[in-house]
Amino acid sequence: MKSWERALQDSVVTGAAGALAAGAAVALRGRRDSGSALAPINATSHVLWGDEAADVEHATLPHTLPGVLINAGAGMWWALVLQMLFGEAVDRRGLPTAMLAGAATAALAYVVDYHLVPKRLMPGWELRMTRRSLYASLGAMGAGLALGALLSRRF
Repeated sequence: MKSWERALQDSVVTGAAGALAAGAAVALRGRRDSGSALAPINATSHVLWGDEAADVEHATLPHTLPGVLINAGAGMWWALVLQMLFGEAVDRRGLPTAMLAGAATAALAYVVDYHLVPKRLMPGWELRMTRRSLYASLGAMGAGLALGALLSRRF
């Protein structure tokens, strides 16, 4: 198992890649599902403003900024989880292990975010996207985490 210090260092690159991949997928799928790329991102701010945050379809400081920051923070959190659970194996074995680690971490994120936390703390994507788009976005996060884990080995 990686040390906390090394896992934290490696989670910066890993989390940035995961958050960017998830954010891009959420925007693309949100536009397809609800006509607004920002609606599911803004919906994440329901943590602060309630479910009506999902009705905001354009960029606003009170909705878009928290939505982006919360999703980025979640990406960093799940990157740390990946690095602590699978980081050493990814460092030793490379791409196949990174892909499995990304998929396992995304699956764990789904279970935690949609079955264990209170509704108010869920990501909010489900308020503006289909279940299929939700799964695709989590898959994109997993792929981003895998790529980030591989890239973090170089820093």
